[in-house]
Amino acid sequence: MSAGGKGGGDPWAWLGLLKWTLAHSDGTKPSDPAKMMSDEDRAFLEMVMKEGIIDENERMKIILEEFSKAMEYYKNAESSSQPIPNDEALEELLQELRDIVEQVDYARAFVSLKGCSFLLGAISAMSSASSSLSSSSAPAPAPIIPEPIRNICLGILSTLAQNNPPVQKELLEIGALKTLSDMFLLDSATTSLSTKTKIMQSVSAIVRNCDLTEAVFEQLPQAPVLMVQGLSSDPEVSNVSLRTKTLFFLRAYLTSDNATPERAKTFSYAIALVADPQYLNDNGEDDGAAITLRESSIALLQQLLERRMAVTLLLQRKNILASLGVERIKNMRALTGDDADRTKEELHLWETFLVLLARTEPEEEILDN
Repeated sequence: MSAGGKGGGDPWAWLGLLKWTLAHSDGTKPSDPAKMMSDEDRAFLEMVMKEGIIDENERMKIILEEFSKAMEYYKNAESSSQPIPNDEALEELLQELRDIVEQVDYARAFVSLKGCSFLLGAISAMSSASSSLSSSSAPAPAPIIPEPIRNICLGILSTLAQNNPPVQKELLEIGALKTLSDMFLLDSATTSLSTKTKIMQSVSAIVRNCDLTEAVFEQLPQAPVLMVQGLSSDPEVSNVSLRTKTLFFLRAYLTSDNATPERAKTFSYAIALVADPQYLNDNGEDDGAAITLRESSIALLQQLLERRMAVTLLLQRKNILASLGVERIKNMRALTGDDADRTKEELHLWETFLVLLARTEPEEEILDN
């Protein structure tokens, strides 16, 4: 299993591999030697042209071929002899590709076309600093492809991996988790917050609901840092969209069938952030995103206590949580009309959580013999 997705040698090898695969495969089976079209094949082709039936496997190949041409340009933009890509048209093709791979069978066919390696390579492709400049004045590496196209590619990765264990395993084997998390941890000047949000969504889709990927992610040294940065209240590091995606991922990950107290311990810093007043207080924010964030935060803390996970951490914050909860309940009970309706679920969660918090017993200390 590859740990990093990139080793020595040509960093653009994935582009050549895609071209070879497209030339020798239809995405479902090895190709036969070239032969004359049979009468049956000709009749089928005529029917397709007449009735407008779309061969999805062929469409995937065509889209990847067009994208590979664009990548040739992006690779050497200043000296490339390739025509300048029409980014708007390319975005439309990639959106079509995303629609196609929403179907599980086509997602797996896409894997056989080496499409996952291509997408990951395109997403992570960075320019190199000029060797003619000193290291102090050399520009930092920058993404090769435009941000909107990069973000669509990340969206395709998410769609491919969602509840699809064979694709999740493939992405794990080509080092997607390390590659994506390394990109996420770059500063926001290199990886924008919108791209970080898409990366978090992709990592979440690769990891969730697959025993193998969940286990591997837990062992990644950068995984806890990834969660902490995604949950950060610092506007330079995160925003409400990224926090929402990260919290959704963390909650699913810590409450999955495979979750253990040890996993909660590994991600204790992230849990501590969720248990902070910054997350649980309204701070004058009552829009839908802020309310959803608070509801998810309280629900996660409740689920952790129910499963006897992170008990010590949460009991250490018992007084702060109780004080904040009582104040929030008081304020929400005083609301009327639409305001009361908007906070109805949050009120219920707070009431349930405070009762559970009051009844939770401390963890037993393990004494050394």
